[in-house]
Amino acid sequence: MASWSCLVTGAGGFLGQRIIRLLVEEKELQEIRALDKVFRPELREEFSRFEGKTQLTLLEGDILDEQFMRKACEGTSAVIHAASVIDVFNVIPRETIMNVNLKGTQILLEACAQASVPIFIYTSTLEVAGPNSYTEIIQNACEEQHLETKWPAAYPCSKKLAEKAVLAANGWALQDGGTLYTCALRPMYIYGEGSPFLYGFIDHALKNNGILPHNSKSSIVNPVYVGNVAWAHILALRALRDPKKAPNIQGQFYYISDDTPHQSYDHLNYNLSKEWGFSLDSRMSLPVSLKYWLAFLLEIVSFLLSPIYRYQPPFNRHNVTLLNSVFTFSYKKAQQDLGYEPLFSWEKAKQKTVEWIGSLVEQHQEAQERKTQ
Repeated sequence: MASWSCLVTGAGGFLGQRIIRLLVEEKELQEIRALDKVFRPELREEFSRFEGKTQLTLLEGDILDEQFMRKACEGTSAVIHAASVIDVFNVIPRETIMNVNLKGTQILLEACAQASVPIFIYTSTLEVAGPNSYTEIIQNACEEQHLETKWPAAYPCSKKLAEKAVLAANGWALQDGGTLYTCALRPMYIYGEGSPFLYGFIDHALKNNGILPHNSKSSIVNPVYVGNVAWAHILALRALRDPKKAPNIQGQFYYISDDTPHQSYDHLNYNLSKEWGFSLDSRMSLPVSLKYWLAFLLEIVSFLLSPIYRYQPPFNRHNVTLLNSVFTFSYKKAQQDLGYEPLFSWEKAKQKTVEWIGSLVEQHQEAQERKTQ
């Protein structure tokens, strides 16, 4: 195959880094453009070690800068759009989330059309599908069910609208007379070494005698390891470049899970950290129904205070639902169309994550020792 190039947005993020690490192994790939707002010095150093037959170009800039995005797309053969503002707890201003997640995606799609980039892969999220109610049980769901979130919260709303824009852009005419082909991947909750969410839980527990927060005991979900999500992006890219496979994939979305056991978010955190002495909070917690209506009252208080004071409730109905639902998905369609099989087993994913948590524990102990000296 002729040499080609790929632009990855959000390349400095938790998932983006993994996509870059797998992309450098791709045959005939001449250049990877890694784009993010800013790259940490240690990541720059790591990326510099990838330099070999594939040229790795780091681009720092704003996804809302139309001129910058057009320039970033020029001469590339494919785009993997993994950049996103993730906000489960409604702490980031709505305008920021809608701008980056929706407007940024629209700007990038336009840039692809003008620069004649024929392939666009979008990193969507499970949250575009729901859950909409903690009382509704959804197990082993598939793409044909057309589940859709009803929450007005900025994150699921922005991702849902951005995904719709990406899939609607499939078939667009490009500047050079070619055609744009798109697809979207909807990963489950992503865990693994470097996970910002997992880091937050472990950091909380380290400051709290090793006791993990206990706020999702009612949920049953199928989390997915970060390395497997990155692998699904590589397979989607290969499939869209394959004339035989591409027609089945164009304009489609895919749920991405793996063989991680179905469990609650709390039990996932516990299973990954118990080796280091962490335990779940054994205190009684409020029934989910009561917590939900309490969240509703807090949202009303927040709304009433909004003209004079920005009150941020500790939880809301959306995250109470998200953390306490039975909501699992099959990766069968990705298996059939993309040839997706998890690259990492649950045992391997668990081992890597447990080792990383061990390094966090070690860093914490060293910091404590320095304080006492």
